[in-house]
Amino acid sequence: MRFHVLATDYDGTLAYDGRVDEPTLAALERLRATGRKLILVTGRELPELIVCMPQLELFDLVVAENGALLYRPADKETWTLAKPPPRSFVAELLRRGIHQVSVGQAIVATWLPHETTVREVIRDLGVDLQVILNKDAVMVLPVGVNKATGLIAALADLGLSLHETVAIGDAENDQSFLAICACSVGVANALDSVKERVHWVTMGDRGAGVVQLIERLIADDLASLERPLSVTDAVRQRGE
Repeated sequence: MRFHVLATDYDGTLAYDGRVDEPTLAALERLRATGRKLILVTGRELPELIVCMPQLELFDLVVAENGALLYRPADKETWTLAKPPPRSFVAELLRRGIHQVSVGQAIVATWLPHETTVREVIRDLGVDLQVILNKDAVMVLPVGVNKATGLIAALADLGLSLHETVAIGDAENDQSFLAICACSVGVANALDSVKERVHWVTMGDRGAGVVQLIERLIADDLASLERPLSVTDAVRQRGE
């Protein structure tokens, strides 16, 4: 077996409108039965994720807050990989009229069209923070923290490597961890910027695309994807 790990994004990849359907859950169970490991890599904060995805025990580890937090569902242990946001930063966002703000253990999140104001606050306060976009979401994290760093920490905890990992995602914030894995996959509904950089694009949207990937993993360990696919190849694979 070449690929021992599947690392998957949540919203827009596994989940539609925040929920994972039964066929996708069943496919995840089939993959676990092969002895492979599952890692969920998401921008969501852990409390809301637990509510949306009560079947988190399917995953060996969860990378939450876009790389800032690790969670082991089996024993409910959590550990942070980044410092909490400065109180002054959150206070200034509120003072400037951004009231739709979510604050996790390390992440601060809001929505478009507030990106410009968020960047201005970072600049004016001189804080060591970065903006990461996820479609309409605007996420703020310490510089150097992203889904790639979170996945690397998760793999280290499992004693596995990027060379054994296939990753699947759909949006801008997935680029960092897709780029470092041995095989990268975009679901059919992924942004064009994601599709242009992955090895393969599934025919199915969201969970159906993850199921398609899992079926190929179980069938031939992705042997048919040994060579990197060009954009033209990816489009052809999707039947367009």
